[in-house]
Amino acid sequence: MAFNHSYSTEKAVLSTTETNKVLKNTYFLLAMTLAFSAVTAAISMTMALPRFTGMICSLVAMGLIFVIHKKAHSPSAIGLVFLFTGILGFGLGPMLNAYLSLPNGGLLIAQALGSTALIFFGLSAYALTTKKDFSFMGGFLTIGILVTVGVSIVNIFIGSPMLFIAINAVFVLLMSAMILFETSRIVTGGETNYVIATVGLYVAIYNLFTSLLMLLGMSNDD
Repeated sequence: MAFNHSYSTEKAVLSTTETNKVLKNTYFLLAMTLAFSAVTAAISMTMALPRFTGMICSLVAMGLIFVIHKKAHSPSAIGLVFLFTGILGFGLGPMLNAYLSLPNGGLLIAQALGSTALIFFGLSAYALTTKKDFSFMGGFLTIGILVTVGVSIVNIFIGSPMLFIAINAVFVLLMSAMILFETSRIVTGGETNYVIATVGLYVAIYNLFTSLLMLLGMSNDD
């Protein structure tokens, strides 16, 4: 019995050590990629690119996600993550320029950034502190994101302002839930690859920021 107890304790300590390592690597890589995407966004802004650049970059990035998942355990994975986040940051430039041209545009961007940071750190702290398992949200998030993206595509042709607001509000909720889900997976050992974990959290932060910015922009118009 003493041997079994010792083995269980050793296994638990090892598991905690591995989890902490994944967390540390994830947050470090996340910070680096966010900084890198900020640099590529700034470069894009100076080039004054057309608005559709963002859509092209998003499509390219979506394709890269599949490559990253396939190469997640290879040495090239880190480079692919930086390429992925750099492209998304570059595509953000035209959108930021458009908002900067609005009255109080700089303030809107700052508010969106501040709100995104507050939500991310708050939800991450909650998941890390409580260590609750939010894996049950996986199916809901997948369906919710697919439906919301589908509705947003339809709204491109409809052009309904109310639907636009609703879509972005739902995206804020979905991305907030995704932060809980992704962080929980690391804490509970459901995700042991920090590359995949970083991509998941980056996507949540990116979409959370853009959705909040669009909502604030609509409020500013009102």
